[in-house]
Amino acid sequence: MGSGKTTIGRTLAEILNLKFFDLDSEIEKRSGANIPWIFDVEGENGFRERESRILEELSSLTGMVLATGGGAVILEKNRSILKKNGYVVYLNAPIERLVERTSHDHNRPLLKVENPREAIEKMVLERESFYQDVASFVFITDKKKPRLVANEIACEVRKFIL
Repeated sequence: MGSGKTTIGRTLAEILNLKFFDLDSEIEKRSGANIPWIFDVEGENGFRERESRILEELSSLTGMVLATGGGAVILEKNRSILKKNGYVVYLNAPIERLVERTSHDHNRPLLKVENPREAIEKMVLERESFYQDVASFVFITDKKKPRLVANEIACEVRKFIL
């Protein structure tokens, strides 16, 4: 959360002249409900089931950039889908930056807790090995402009597809 997946993904797709999909936006569009509502009504497990179904569908497409939610890697089947179907870029940012970038966003159910920094630290600790497992490439985004990050990632992706 807060690493820049959507912003950088959209810019990367533009640079590479590819379609862009944001998994969370697709979940909301297809559900007719926002993510906080899905979490409230179905819980995290219900949300993760929706996420997996749509991830599997979108991952079968070609010629696109897909920004997943930060928790998409939690389920083994999602990690398998990601590794099998694409070039995966892990956008890594320091905890301080993640806290700063998410501090005013009220659309993040997992951060509606007394200490959001602690929640972010816990999520990063729990998910780091999953991110590393699926990553084709790790990019540190700290204090870099999204366009610069997207351009540097585009260079790496071009190496992969050529």
